[in-house]
Amino acid sequence: VKRQMEKTQREYYLNEQMKAIQKELGETEDGHNELSEIEERAGKVKMTKEAREKFDAELKKLKMMSPMSAEATVIRNYLDVMLSLPWRKYSKVKKDLNRAEIILDEDHYGLEKVKERILEYLAVQNRVRDLKGPILCLVGPPGVGKTSLGKSIARATNRNFVRVSLGGVRDESEIRGHRRTYIGSMPGKVVQSLKKAKTSNPLFLLDEIDKIGMDWRGDPASALLEVLDPAQNSTFSDHYLELDYDLSKVLFLCTANSTRMPGPLLDRMELIRISGYTEDEKVEIAKQHLIPRQLKDNGLKEGELEITESALRDLCRYYTREAGVRNLEREIANLCRKSVKAIDMKERDGAFAITDENVGDFAGVRKFRYGLAEENNQVGAVTGLAWTEVGGDLLQIESVTVNGKGRAVFTGQLGDVMKESIQTAESFVKSRAADFGIKPDLFAKRDIHVHVPEGATPKDGPSAGIAMVTSIVSVLTGVPVRNTVAMTGEVTLRGKVLPIGGLKEKLLAALRGGISKVLIPIENEKDLAEIPDNVKEGLEIVPVSDVDEVLGHALAEALTPLTAEQIAEFEAAAAKAESASSPVVTH
Repeated sequence: VKRQMEKTQREYYLNEQMKAIQKELGETEDGHNELSEIEERAGKVKMTKEAREKFDAELKKLKMMSPMSAEATVIRNYLDVMLSLPWRKYSKVKKDLNRAEIILDEDHYGLEKVKERILEYLAVQNRVRDLKGPILCLVGPPGVGKTSLGKSIARATNRNFVRVSLGGVRDESEIRGHRRTYIGSMPGKVVQSLKKAKTSNPLFLLDEIDKIGMDWRGDPASALLEVLDPAQNSTFSDHYLELDYDLSKVLFLCTANSTRMPGPLLDRMELIRISGYTEDEKVEIAKQHLIPRQLKDNGLKEGELEITESALRDLCRYYTREAGVRNLEREIANLCRKSVKAIDMKERDGAFAITDENVGDFAGVRKFRYGLAEENNQVGAVTGLAWTEVGGDLLQIESVTVNGKGRAVFTGQLGDVMKESIQTAESFVKSRAADFGIKPDLFAKRDIHVHVPEGATPKDGPSAGIAMVTSIVSVLTGVPVRNTVAMTGEVTLRGKVLPIGGLKEKLLAALRGGISKVLIPIENEKDLAEIPDNVKEGLEIVPVSDVDEVLGHALAEALTPLTAEQIAEFEAAAAKAESASSPVVTH
């Protein structure tokens, strides 16, 4: 008993001693100092009425708990998150349109549509006090400046900038947060980003929104519906906060490489398509932005290195094949590094220039062929135009005929739509064989093989229809196709040419590939208003409405239709052959 009493007294004495030390250091065990600090911070935060009630209730709970308990730590973290949020705190948005236009032009060359939309928003904001932020989605190939444009818009509007990358996000809780019942729970990316922004009206960039995944943990794309709906985001609810937070003043900007997203999510955003840059635009971007940046990053002084315009054009043509300028910047960085090495090792004296004559010494062997057009007119070889997520490209289509029984073979990793397009083209040619000067019996004796290189690249879509017809007609008549002509358009069984998408990208590919004449559907003629003048000047663009016009422009020689006598002769010969091959029936 005596030992037990001594032990208890010893523990009491040590505890009292510890309290005295903590008191002297200002670290009281019961957490009064911490609680008073929380209350003091809370007095400076302008929470909503609902948030204040929730905060006071949680603080009251914390006061009644032991500071060392696990539940107290959870509540302290929760209160800390609430106090860190920028409740009713806004940055003063600048409304000077001229200043905003200068900033946007300084940082980015081109991209007129996006700049125009931002200036429209600022102009309306000058007149409407409580204007909700627009939800814009920039859709375009990689490297055209979608993400960096977000920073420029934030600077032009004087908003704080926050970026959240959604690529590979598969868990709904990444957006909405985890409930506090889970160990280590946290708010979602939206609330965390607002904490980082320190204002309730930042520019919020949702990067790579088309790369969101989904699995058994939920669908993050559906969780974003509430965030990106102007009618709902004034009461956005995070699972961790369990409160409504007003996101209506946030300017949301999304970026994507394609529109392959759930329909409801797509419906909530205003799409702005950003096409690839022309060669002239790439050269200007390199002069104004890329070269100065790389000279600085590689420690080159002004005047030590000069890259001529002819060298830049060679880099665009032979060393990169892209819609944006990311690889172009890598090639310029490569030239800068090699120049620094040459200067430091005294391989060259002082400043020197990189021109089209010596660019190969620094950049290495050419990686691409510039001008994919055929060198001469060929039978059955047609240049079509394709459009991918990284920009436009030339599409070579080849046809041959071999002895057979009238079968059609298609190769080149073609999708179902493209195969049907070839079948449509073949049926149309058969129905108009006489008009094209094709002998009717030829289809029964010859197989047609259509190939679209490169064989390892999957291809799909209906826009190569008129190119397929041209290729088949050329190979059956022996009339070569002009190598300077490219074409795009869907074809019907009656020979009508239907409109297509991605016209700007396709025309850029034709210009880059050394094509001089491009045939487009007549219904796409209205889209030429958005095509840069230098592209329209560098190409002869011919709108066509039916296949007869296409063949007139594409084939090197005019087709000679079969005469009525020739058709009658072939029909008689066919009837004679059929009667000769019919079996004899005896009675």
